[in-house]
Amino acid sequence: MKKNILCSLLAICTLQFAIYGQEKFTINGTISEKSSNETLIGVNVLFPEIGKGVVTNEYGFYSITLPEGTYKLQVSYLGFRDIIQEITLNEDKKLNFQLVEASEMLDEVVITENVEKVNIKTPQMSLNKLTAGTIKQIPVVLGEADVIKSIVLLPGVTSGGEGASGFNVRGGAADQNLILLDEATIFNSSHLFGFFSVFNPDAIKDIKLYKGGIPARYGGRVSSVLDIYQKEGNSKEYHINGGLGLVASRLLAEGPIVKNKGAFLVGGRASYAHLFLPLVDDGNDNIAYFYDLNTKLNYKINENNNIFLSGYFGRDVFAISESFRNTYGNTVLNLRWNHLFSDKLFSNLSLIYSDYFYGLELDFVGFEWDSGIRNFNLKYDLKHYLSDNFQLNYGVNNIYYRFNPGEIKPNRDDSGIIRDKLIDKYANELGVYVDAEHKVSNNLSLQYGIRLSNFIRLGQDEINIYENDNPLLFNSALQIYESADPIGTESVSRSAQLANFTNLEPRIALAYAFNDNTSIKASYNRMAQYLHLLSNTSSPTPLDVWTPSGRFVKPQMLNQYALGYFKSIKDDTYSIETEVFYKDIENRIDYIDGAELIANDAIEREILNGEARAYGLELLIRKNEGKFKGWLAYTLSKSEQRTPGRTPTETGINNGEWYNTPYDKTHDISFNGSYELNEKWKFNANFLFQTGQPTNYPTGQFEFQGLVVPVFDGLRNDQRLPSYHRLDISATLTPRKNKNRKWQGEWVFSVYNLYNRRNAASINFSQNTETRVNEAVRTSIFGIVPAVTYNFKF
Repeated sequence: MKKNILCSLLAICTLQFAIYGQEKFTINGTISEKSSNETLIGVNVLFPEIGKGVVTNEYGFYSITLPEGTYKLQVSYLGFRDIIQEITLNEDKKLNFQLVEASEMLDEVVITENVEKVNIKTPQMSLNKLTAGTIKQIPVVLGEADVIKSIVLLPGVTSGGEGASGFNVRGGAADQNLILLDEATIFNSSHLFGFFSVFNPDAIKDIKLYKGGIPARYGGRVSSVLDIYQKEGNSKEYHINGGLGLVASRLLAEGPIVKNKGAFLVGGRASYAHLFLPLVDDGNDNIAYFYDLNTKLNYKINENNNIFLSGYFGRDVFAISESFRNTYGNTVLNLRWNHLFSDKLFSNLSLIYSDYFYGLELDFVGFEWDSGIRNFNLKYDLKHYLSDNFQLNYGVNNIYYRFNPGEIKPNRDDSGIIRDKLIDKYANELGVYVDAEHKVSNNLSLQYGIRLSNFIRLGQDEINIYENDNPLLFNSALQIYESADPIGTESVSRSAQLANFTNLEPRIALAYAFNDNTSIKASYNRMAQYLHLLSNTSSPTPLDVWTPSGRFVKPQMLNQYALGYFKSIKDDTYSIETEVFYKDIENRIDYIDGAELIANDAIEREILNGEARAYGLELLIRKNEGKFKGWLAYTLSKSEQRTPGRTPTETGINNGEWYNTPYDKTHDISFNGSYELNEKWKFNANFLFQTGQPTNYPTGQFEFQGLVVPVFDGLRNDQRLPSYHRLDISATLTPRKNKNRKWQGEWVFSVYNLYNRRNAASINFSQNTETRVNEAVRTSIFGIVPAVTYNFKF
């Protein structure tokens, strides 16, 4: 017996020595789509026999180091045919792969979010992915495919309702989401006040939404990161695709600049609903439309160097006759250089420009109003594949901001308006990070890192000085807050510092896999947000203004904890993901009663710093294979904030008690399903149910000069709008003759809000002109909306 044990131990030791004593070699390369040379993100490069693997980064690059030997290599990516081949590893190798689509059908539905077995073992959690193909299949209002409306179907994500811009993640505000398009910040993600998003699905390559477990390379927001990459363009052939809808159309062209080395992509979208307004608007010259342009150029200098130039330009125009005109939109430009230092070290250098502009013109008054935010961003990211079990990400990111709170100027000689400019604000934000991906054993994996952020509020031409450095006074007799009058002003040099904040932001996530199909995960994030959106509405509007932290506005600080259970069933046919989370936020801005935010050059006289918290449970059940695919998501959560008094004599906001945030939704249920009847017909449906949005109803009324005026003196957000729910359906017709011709097309027939639910966007209280009695008036934006869209490519 002892002899057998001794022999076994000797054999194990010999095997370990053989493994660790062997010389190791590195395999690296890029993985792309064969038909276009478009690089693919998140492709699995696996060695099943030894349980090793890696995924491609945002530029399709991978690297893995293994002991010398012969291995079976498997390259897999949903929607594409697997590549399986045997390789002999006796030297460093560069292996580039090109994948072939599993189906040539137009815009096949491909769901890539956490369904591969390898993702069961990775520590990344609270992450959702969607492809452009998935988004195009989801029925939405007016038939226009929409990124923001699609992610609202995921657990933990809600919207402010129909006609509301932005989105809310895990009880956070819309301004707490970092939205990136090719690494450039998008400050307003909506067209036409929330009816559409700014992202053209034809130009989109990859979408990731981080709700928690956020890697250290991201910073500046405390709720989520929506990271979107545009396609690079086809470097083999010229192609055009697009779509014609009832209210908007789109067109995208791509092709080689130098075949197999460089490519271009140009995509445009425009709405034309305003052309039909005269038919229903008594001939008034009212308009409401948007247009945008996506561009991207890439060129492969050699095996180790690639350059990219990408951009986005979008504008919205809303006008009432000739008396009112509103124009707003985003402009971003990014120049990137990918460099491979070695087969283990990949780098990306980016120079980014981002600008958000808001313009307002009132002809009947005779003035124009302009405001906005502009930034210049230099970032350098490196990914170091140190071994098959340890990868290191590190880099630096510096952003310079210029804030234009507003400028008013006359637009005609007789307007009587005096030109005035609110004081521009300036700031600089620096972030340095290091992040490790560490596979400790076959069962335990870690992702940990730290980000050091520094924010400097720079000098400006004029800043108010207050007595006792207090811009907001409390009137104890009336029990209200009042704005303090400045006792003077000072001018501070641009190179000087009005405020300086430095924060350490640790991140850690772990995954323990019980087997190939079941794991538990946990994560902790600490994050800082130095920018604040000044808005006292439940969702952002173009008139809202961004302001930096400074003397009186402190940075928001987040602590978020999450724990999850993940299971794959029947070879990934089904998957279950459930998470619980808790987060608290320090220094959340709160507004005093009657706060004036528009064209205010001293916002510190209207706000207080409070705190917020949110907690809940998320459940996501997916069916990933078969004719029927889809998911069911449920979120049970609570989102609150409070602002106690600064001294024992002050009441604070809402008497210093916790109250519901405007985006608190107790129950959130969403379902999305697609059924492929045959090659010709596909059917899709989604259903949403959300607890009604918090609001306030009047607690009484009084009469003044013959008018009945409602009184609002209750606790904040103490009531709710009626629950929100709707059902959408769509059918996609793909002609069979598509297979035999270069031109391919499909028809998408959809019905939004099938049973005509009149969901309340708001409830207002006003006096009935006939009965002279106050009554509640529900405002609904959409009832049932049928639509048809024709998509094509050639």
